[in-house]
Amino acid sequence: MAALADRLDGLLFFPVTAFDAAGAFDPDGYRRHLRARLADGPAAVFAACGTGEFLALAPDEYEQCVAVAVQEAAGRVPVVSGTGYGTALARTYAAAAARAGADGLLVLPPEGVEGGQQGLLRHYEALAASTGLDLILYQRGQQAFEPATVARLAEVPGIVGLKDGRGDLDLMLRIVSAVRTAGRADFRFFNGMPTAEMTQLAYRAIGVPLYSSAIFCFAPDLALALHRAFDQEDAAALDTLVDVFLRPYVELRRRRPGYAVSLVKAATRELGHPVGGVRAPLTEPEPEHLRELLELVDRAREVLGRGGALG
Repeated sequence: MAALADRLDGLLFFPVTAFDAAGAFDPDGYRRHLRARLADGPAAVFAACGTGEFLALAPDEYEQCVAVAVQEAAGRVPVVSGTGYGTALARTYAAAAARAGADGLLVLPPEGVEGGQQGLLRHYEALAASTGLDLILYQRGQQAFEPATVARLAEVPGIVGLKDGRGDLDLMLRIVSAVRTAGRADFRFFNGMPTAEMTQLAYRAIGVPLYSSAIFCFAPDLALALHRAFDQEDAAALDTLVDVFLRPYVELRRRRPGYAVSLVKAATRELGHPVGGVRAPLTEPEPEHLRELLELVDRAREVLGRGGALG
């Protein structure tokens, strides 16, 4: 089988994690959500990551969640799962992901402890040494890598990429350049901003071709239309998609903290997938905000359907 980095070439699906009415992990609901979206043809499944509420999952739930994703993917596409916290817990989750059959790990930063760049090197080198799974680094929040740190980590066996959730394009271009100069042409870069499609034109311009898609959870047709427009460099289709869907959606998402997950999950639920609610500290969206999103999806489908942008 091809290496993980070579298989991550297409739309990347970040599923929500299904919970039942009592708030427990719902493997059947999760399985149905995965099965429906896998039929739409993503290139990979990123299970139990940010959109999947990794930080709200207990270790046993996490392992079960990843195992269900692996079963549903059935080798057709890779499954990458989240890990995070400090080194000891990150290793624990990495071991659980390996037992569940994951192909790789998206490593959330060890937030809450400041060890500088040397501390980051020590953390990620130790995690890479503890697992046979490939690692994708993830910078977000207050955690940022310096270009030299990424270039050095890119030389560590098993570290295959970096996902950016900070939006500092100057820093990202310097990171891309540093890794390229170090000779790691196969190192993969990902746009991990909330609603990454909104910034993807800018990211593509600096050498970051891959991105997270949470929109795919509830509107796969719109997500695929966007991905196709990026690939085909179809400026007219992208302008239409930005104007009728992405910009108003992002403005709606910004109305409350946590909407990058809770609004996505509520829309997924309302559009046919009983995935339950979100866990604290996230909160459910206001009903009127959810109605606005559903109306926005309908309006975007109508406009794009008339214009043929959905293909």
